[in-house]
Amino acid sequence: MGYYIRVLGKQDPDIHLNKLLKDLESEGLVVQLSLARGDLPNSWTIVQVANANGDIIAKIERNPVFYGELAKEELEEFKEEIENGKPEAAAKWLKNYFSNVNVIYAFQLLNLAFEDSNFPIISCLKATIWNETRGILQADNEGFTNEDGYHILWQFSEDVTGKWACAILDSKGKWDKFLMDLGDHTQRQEFFNGIVPRMAERV
Repeated sequence: MGYYIRVLGKQDPDIHLNKLLKDLESEGLVVQLSLARGDLPNSWTIVQVANANGDIIAKIERNPVFYGELAKEELEEFKEEIENGKPEAAAKWLKNYFSNVNVIYAFQLLNLAFEDSNFPIISCLKATIWNETRGILQADNEGFTNEDGYHILWQFSEDVTGKWACAILDSKGKWDKFLMDLGDHTQRQEFFNGIVPRMAERV
């Protein structure tokens, strides 16, 4: 089935295939993009992503948010999924934010996508679509970000480690940004409680 990351966009412009290719080229990335049958370069629903060797590494599916459609159902599932999410303020903020989402771009990543030579392709495509749609990000087994790309809701596994860029919503409704150690259980608990971990690095 693959691993998914998603861009949840407030805006839903038609992102031309040439825009994606131009941004990839500017990063020195050689990529093959293929459309689903019946799609047009300026109005597409599915793009298959292959590297310079022709190896398929990902599929991107564009799903506008309409009642009865997949994206609307996904948003409802996300609302249920984060009902008891931590921090509580972030879960509440996300549930309100979902009502402003007009499109979901779902990136299905195959194993090859995580190789060092291929992941920059995914990062570039995600950045382009994110910039065009002005939304937030979601990743399986990680959680959600705010509009600046800082992680705000915990959905990691128990054994996760490493530095991570996060943010906490303060009493004035502003995002307080920092780098925390995901493997430090004290920092983790402070994050759950909606406070900036004492040992975190402010950014």
